[in-house]
Amino acid sequence: MLNSTLLMSSAHYFGNDHKLNPYYEDGATVDTAKAEIEHRGIMDALHRAGAEIVTVDAPPTSQDGVYTANWALVRDGRALMATLPPSRQSEEAWAKDRLTELGYRIEHLPQPWRFSGQGDALVCGDLVFCGAGYRSDEAALEYAAHHFGLERIQLQTLPLLDDAGRPVTNVVSGWPDSYWYDIDLTLAVLREPDSTSKGLIAYCPEAFTPESRAILAGLDAVDTIEIDEREASDAFACNLVSTGTTVVMSDQAPLLRADIESAGLSVITPHVDELAKGGGYIRCTSLWI
Repeated sequence: MLNSTLLMSSAHYFGNDHKLNPYYEDGATVDTAKAEIEHRGIMDALHRAGAEIVTVDAPPTSQDGVYTANWALVRDGRALMATLPPSRQSEEAWAKDRLTELGYRIEHLPQPWRFSGQGDALVCGDLVFCGAGYRSDEAALEYAAHHFGLERIQLQTLPLLDDAGRPVTNVVSGWPDSYWYDIDLTLAVLREPDSTSKGLIAYCPEAFTPESRAILAGLDAVDTIEIDEREASDAFACNLVSTGTTVVMSDQAPLLRADIESAGLSVITPHVDELAKGGGYIRCTSLWI
């Protein structure tokens, strides 16, 4: 089952000292207690959706350890470990140890490529939708797809631009920046294909380059739902988790909710706003294992 077992940590160390993406706001404070309540609400919603939740402690050395989706890409008992931005690198050893304790075979990229784990690699049956250019190198995604025997659908989202129209480099990571820095912020897998029906994805067209929009429009293996740009950017509508029958998603995206329910899926909408201050949402807090 899609997202049948999910690995989650906690929001106990969540903060905003390191502004790793455009969602962090100067001067904004984080209410960690509120973030923990939201995190428990997400966990409860995912459990009610039918997912088994495996919990581990969050690393005390990183404010972003709540976002377990970036730790690895996990398939068939194997975990291909991520390569994270400098301020998150302490999570790499932590994630390796936790997944080892859970019995997964740990594997690493053959080169020091950037790789955002599941955040930039969304599996849909034999397909994997990949996003490169910000947190992942295309070579890493090509390797990951081949490693797990998946067909790679390589996509490119739009960069963050300065007032002169030039791409922005994040001052904390030194890496290119974007509001769509991980593919899971602009594309979601709702249902995997089976012997009787196509898969189903949702995506925000305005977040992608023209070339990638053409790729998405021409897909044969999946049906698609287009997500309103405002709901994608302001409500994190794309950053959802589906079990194939039930979707756990933003409570501020009524247009997408209506489309999902029209497609025959049930919807659960926990409230999240504090965790969004770190540029992450429901999908980011859960790693499909």
